Amino acid sequence: MTASRPAGVPWLTPYLTVRDARATLAFFEAAFGFSLRDSVQDDGALMHVEMAYRDQLIVMFAPEGAFGSAALTPKSAGAVAPQSFYLYVDDVDAVYARALAAGAKPLSEPQDQFWGDRFAQIEDLDGYRWALACRLP
Repeated sequence: MTASRPAGVPWLTPYLTVRDARATLAFFEAAFGFSLRDSVQDDGALMHVEMAYRDQLIVMFAPEGAFGSAALTPKSAGAVAPQSFYLYVDDVDAVYARALAAGAKPLSEPQDQFWGDRFAQIEDLDGYRWALACRLP
């Protein structure tokens, strides 16, 4: 029997459309501490990127138009992203500040929430929404 998925790849991974793959890669590194896991280039242009967080594949993306896709980012489409990403971090306040410094739009400042998380929200360069959280002691 063959493997159902490649080794080290989760069963579900978000695959995003971005406007500028290099800018998104730099933003994810600076804002969230993601690291480059793999990439595919075509004539020097990034066509596919895989990023890891805490040694786990967390997100893949490609620029608008890659491989003939007509998909647009929420920002390019003039739409609010219908999904968001909930990312647990060690220090919400620090990651929130780094994200803003890297160009994110603030949506809600870090606050302790009734469900037991410290929580903040930002919008990334392409209009995707990210919730940043850590468990309260």
